[in-house]
Amino acid sequence: MGNIFVWINYLDTLKKLNLGKTQAIEQMLRLRNEVVFELRSRGCKSFVVPEDLNLSSAIEWINDRADSLDIALGIGLDYSQDSRVRGTYITYIANNLDRKKQAELVLLLLLQSLPNLISRGTQPDTHTVMRQLPFCRQVIIPSLQVTLGCLSNSEDKTIVFNEHPKLVQGLADGLMAWSREVTGVEPNQQSFELDFTLDYPSIDIRWNNRMYEEKGILVQGNPCLPINLVERLGINLTDFSQMNLSEYKGIVYLKAIDLQAYHLKIEWEHLSQTLILHSILSFDSHQFENIMGQGKLSEVQMMMFLKLNNEKALKDFPQIAKFYREEATIEGVNPDIAFSQMCLETDFLRFDGHQLTNHHNFANLGTLEGNELAIFAEPRLGVRSHIQHLKAYSCLEPLVQDIVAPRFSVIVRGIAPTVSRLSGRWSADLSYGDKIIAIVNRLYESANLL
Repeated sequence: MGNIFVWINYLDTLKKLNLGKTQAIEQMLRLRNEVVFELRSRGCKSFVVPEDLNLSSAIEWINDRADSLDIALGIGLDYSQDSRVRGTYITYIANNLDRKKQAELVLLLLLQSLPNLISRGTQPDTHTVMRQLPFCRQVIIPSLQVTLGCLSNSEDKTIVFNEHPKLVQGLADGLMAWSREVTGVEPNQQSFELDFTLDYPSIDIRWNNRMYEEKGILVQGNPCLPINLVERLGINLTDFSQMNLSEYKGIVYLKAIDLQAYHLKIEWEHLSQTLILHSILSFDSHQFENIMGQGKLSEVQMMMFLKLNNEKALKDFPQIAKFYREEATIEGVNPDIAFSQMCLETDFLRFDGHQLTNHHNFANLGTLEGNELAIFAEPRLGVRSHIQHLKAYSCLEPLVQDIVAPRFSVIVRGIAPTVSRLSGRWSADLSYGDKIIAIVNRLYESANLL
């Protein structure tokens, strides 16, 4: 059986906590240590990823020590301003049927050990805010990330803090079963090293409805395409630091899933073992970033996307999609971008933060006084203020409607014509623009435009 790496991912969640950080850290580290001890007692060689490493360093640490038959599990917690939100879920790399099945297996065994956990199922990493999880993509061996529950929910917190024996048993059972799926051997059997002189399965590639002459390969369930095709797609990969590159028999390959950030439509046809790429879209994907412009989506498509991500959203704001389309169109702002920014800022109208639902502040807008967030009398005015702020940042054109945006007069007009330039301006988060674009991608995928 291969080695098992266990990493605790708690830093992002704990940043949101005002109290109880030390206790939460202690509980998670204790859980990790007990899982590793249990695995070793069953004959599995397992490793603790040092807790003082950040995400990129933890990934590098694993990759430096990993072998072809090993697996890695990240264990994390969630947090929500809504104390009713709870549940356990496992995230896997998108478009990988093997990893999806493995995630389902691990989750099944965890739930068998702890039936009082609420299952939120398995999800591809494209369903996260950034549409990808580095731990699922950049770790070179099969990897999953399990979220045990929400610290903000009393029932989940009780389980995480007080049900360690059952959590340990469930996680160990799941990891053992997953490792057997990868290696095909029992813990006490002698494992074999992967012979890299053997052929990885070749796969067909269909590009814009035509078969591509060169084959790809399937590496641990991940379809990979030759780097020559990547360049023919017009993608300038000047920074390979976040890419999963592999050299095999004189050819460099890239995981197909990593190309989703370049606005390509990527599909995997499992039965025929064919990777399907669409680079000819129904609109210019380079216009994704321009704040000023026309949207592509209807009011109904926006509503369906919102409901998909928060079933209760339309109950509180049944006309929110209509308001965004109407207000943005009046000012010439792209409603798709504005709507996606709203989804990011409010967590799909859950308002996880300092805002209240009846404040109608959909974009974390401040005031001139700087001592509080802005409050608007009705939803349409909140949307209008958001649109006016976007127009102030993105162009020099005058407003069509009367100013309701509280800080419109102090914004340097036209300083950020694209979404990426909102980073460090609208938000201190330097990845802010990327997060908005990631939601735009998800929005267009839900409407079959990508």
